[in-house]
Amino acid sequence: MKLKNYILTCCLVLLALNINAQESTLKKADSKFNKYAFVDAANTYKQLIEKGYQTDYATRKLGDCYAYMRSPEKAVVNYEKAVQQENVPVDYYYKYAQALRGIKDYKESRVWLEKFYNAGGTINESLYRKDGEFLNSIFNAEHQYFLEDVNFNSKLSEFGAYENNGSLYFVSSRDEGVAIKRKYAWNKEPFLDVYVADKNALDTIKIDHTHKLKGKVNSVYHDGPVTITKDGKTMYFSRTNFIKNTLSRDNSGISSLKIYKATLVDDSWTNIEELAFNDNSYSNGHPALSADGTKLYFASNRPGGFGGTDLYYVDINNDGTFGKPQNLGNTVNTTKNERFPFVNNEGTLFFSSDGHHGLGLLDIFVAVTDENNSFVNVVNLGVPVNSSKDDFSFFINDDGTSGYFASNRNGGLGSDDIYAFSRKSRIKLEGTIYDAENNVPIANAVVTLMDANGKEIASFPTDENGNYEININRDTDYVVNISKEGYLNKTTPVSSKGLAPSVKSLTVDFSLQPTAKPEKEEPISDLGPIYFNFDSASIRNEDTAELDRIVDLMQTKYPDMTIEIQSHSDSRGPSAYNLVLSEKRAKSTYDYLISKGISADRIMAYKGYGESKLVNDCDGTVKCSEKQHALNRRTNFIVIKIK
Repeated sequence: MKLKNYILTCCLVLLALNINAQESTLKKADSKFNKYAFVDAANTYKQLIEKGYQTDYATRKLGDCYAYMRSPEKAVVNYEKAVQQENVPVDYYYKYAQALRGIKDYKESRVWLEKFYNAGGTINESLYRKDGEFLNSIFNAEHQYFLEDVNFNSKLSEFGAYENNGSLYFVSSRDEGVAIKRKYAWNKEPFLDVYVADKNALDTIKIDHTHKLKGKVNSVYHDGPVTITKDGKTMYFSRTNFIKNTLSRDNSGISSLKIYKATLVDDSWTNIEELAFNDNSYSNGHPALSADGTKLYFASNRPGGFGGTDLYYVDINNDGTFGKPQNLGNTVNTTKNERFPFVNNEGTLFFSSDGHHGLGLLDIFVAVTDENNSFVNVVNLGVPVNSSKDDFSFFINDDGTSGYFASNRNGGLGSDDIYAFSRKSRIKLEGTIYDAENNVPIANAVVTLMDANGKEIASFPTDENGNYEININRDTDYVVNISKEGYLNKTTPVSSKGLAPSVKSLTVDFSLQPTAKPEKEEPISDLGPIYFNFDSASIRNEDTAELDRIVDLMQTKYPDMTIEIQSHSDSRGPSAYNLVLSEKRAKSTYDYLISKGISADRIMAYKGYGESKLVNDCDGTVKCSEKQHALNRRTNFIVIKIK
């Protein structure tokens, strides 16, 4: 009996020791995670999973480690296991959805966004509901940027490319020529330093440790990216909270980013000063100057923001002091992360975000302002600038045609790489629309610009003097359609091919022929409409009588009458789908009239307009009955000519 008790006691002691050991390992993993040492934390969480201790928790945290290390492929594997757990925090539905976007599995991503939303998660519903439409528009849009290779990337991280006075500045974690190699616990790469090279010599030199920025900007911790005043004498840069050989930390033992200023003295950057609005308890980083040098933009996780890191600016006073940091507001900032601001010479803000509607992780956006210089919208720059991975640190030269950005997308040399880009040179297409009979300009005529295949690019009205203008690409074929009620439509090919580089505009005028006035007194403007069932393009039995009446009028009473068929949808469903559905309705109406003997040349056009021309307010912002929605599912008949 004593032997049994002894054995039992030994087993319990060993079990307790094992539990204590695993609990100690768990605390070690969490400590490393909280200190952003994600590589070490991931390895420690793996040990817990192998030992079968706190497996669910360790799996979730392992997924978080890979997400922070920007490895969605590995994050997906662990998040997929996590979302199957009982009582998993609902945030992991969202994390899984974002990781899926990082590997371009957009369909499955939307499934988990739906689950996140249905479980009470906060999400921009309008963007989420039209995600498929957004992706189609991004991937099908004409590319405005073209990527070019650079020869100064390494297998480690490079980003923050920035040109000033003929020199290219960037940051890199390459460590060639460094005797003491320090590594960043986040990703086990060396700390970042600032490099500089002659822009015109980039193709002929190898950038190594001899190209590190001269002076005292580079330290033993992270330094950069940078921004420089127009006169080239003052530099603002990010750095880990390190000055005068002292590394400072907050109460949790974490060193934040701060923004510093340096002065150029005898070709060396020195006189390092910390900016007054820094604080040990939060980060300020990624500085960017306005074109006139009066404002400094930056990213910060300071208290009072919308979540994650937000974008701010401070005024730079004439005496060199700084104003109070101002948040750029919730049009630009989201509950996630906005980083890497850049302001071009026209005052336009570019930045990266994983909170706005994007293709995966960080995407690059441009902020749109109104006449009062207030932010009213943000626009995704699309592919190839953006990818499913991180895309950030955008820079464009003053000519607006070339620049750089960074990405950790597949196909690079490793980690973050710098990509050069060029932008299509554009010219202005302009002209005037006239009445063909009296040569009077026509106001509010609709100008529709299409590509050579007839896909619509833009549509807009002429001004009060009948004038129009739009920027188009060089060396490209287009089709222009002009329409106005009371006139025959006119479609004309327009080409910008073969124009000399000095040509900045192309003038093309149009004349529209008025439609003939009906000679008969009997009005026939009440043709139709006919209506359609929900999500259907089939002619309803109850509408065949109206169609037959139109056929009879065209065959007997008005044998010279020509018409146009215009079909529409209600607002339910994606707008791209509704446009296709309305086009099918126009085609089925056309086919019915043709089947009844109407000649095709008497139907000038049949076209679908989707949900763009609703007859009521049922645009999705108000609750409408089925009867109200049904009024929008229609085909109208427009009389073009009659004698």
